[in-house]
Amino acid sequence: MAATASEQRARPTGSAQQSPAPHRAAQRRRGLQAGIFGVGAALPEHVVTNADLVERLDTSDEWIVRRTGIRERRIIAPDQPLSELAARACALALEDAGRTAAEVDQIIVSTITPDRVTPGVAPYVALALGAEHASAVDVNAACAGFVYALDQAAAQIESGRARVVLVCGAEALSRITDHDDRGTAMLFGDGAGAVVVAGGELEIGCGGFVLGTDATQADMLYAERDEQKLRMEGREVYRHAIARMVAATSEAIERAGLTIDDVDLFVAHQANVRILTATANELGLPPEKLMVNIDRVANTSSASIPLALAEAERDGRLKPGAIVALSAFGAGFVWGSGIVSWKERTHVCA
Repeated sequence: MAATASEQRARPTGSAQQSPAPHRAAQRRRGLQAGIFGVGAALPEHVVTNADLVERLDTSDEWIVRRTGIRERRIIAPDQPLSELAARACALALEDAGRTAAEVDQIIVSTITPDRVTPGVAPYVALALGAEHASAVDVNAACAGFVYALDQAAAQIESGRARVVLVCGAEALSRITDHDDRGTAMLFGDGAGAVVVAGGELEIGCGGFVLGTDATQADMLYAERDEQKLRMEGREVYRHAIARMVAATSEAIERAGLTIDDVDLFVAHQANVRILTATANELGLPPEKLMVNIDRVANTSSASIPLALAEAERDGRLKPGAIVALSAFGAGFVWGSGIVSWKERTHVCA
């Protein structure tokens, strides 16, 4: 029996050439808006410099810096649980926001490197914080995970299902890195960053988010369960990352009712300095509006954006009310961008 025209349109073709469907603009609920009210960061103590890598890899410090922008990275101790880093970042974020663990309704941890297959990292974070009334869940959206988790947290707040949500990106990528692979060994580092998301009478708060995926490209960046080592086709990832982040960030800015000139700081996933600068250039952002800290922390996957936010505020580059464009791209392929106003209000609703 011949398929109808509607059935033919509904069938996936499996072709990598198929154009993704256009995003539908989500209507935000009027009234209470979600916003970021606190930030915290935690890095392992052990520093691995490019000089340490040069000793055993066929490379040089000059080559690593020129190709990636990375000069050093932090590596978690073999016996240190990732949940400890995540809990420290969350505790600092709560302190920054003036909130207590007892007030937290939900903890969302984005990670691809949990300490165990199950349970995830988030329940251990809740235990360490003493957040007895919080629900806890891990999400896996690779390097875009923090943006995905932030979008979910904002939805929880704005729907009235939660009042205070902790969003944490935490990674121990050194544990899934092939340290003998010249192409990837220098790229990755470990760390954790967190933000407190809550509601308030905000003008922008956590503005429009644009999220996307294309699994036809999944073999370009992946790790198998048996080998558990990251494998990547660097040139293809580079090309796709720039295109997707530019498109998603442009749409997110439009959804928020803003223009590129309104953006005070662009904080993107710190994957590669060439990706960061190329994306900012295509968006029309000047260098002074681009946050770069990959030279000191390397690629920390979903931890990179909150780590960069914490550093930007510490260095005076983020002031209350600043308009921040967030963007990330990672394995899946998955990507996401969003607009937030930084600590638009000091106090959150009770």
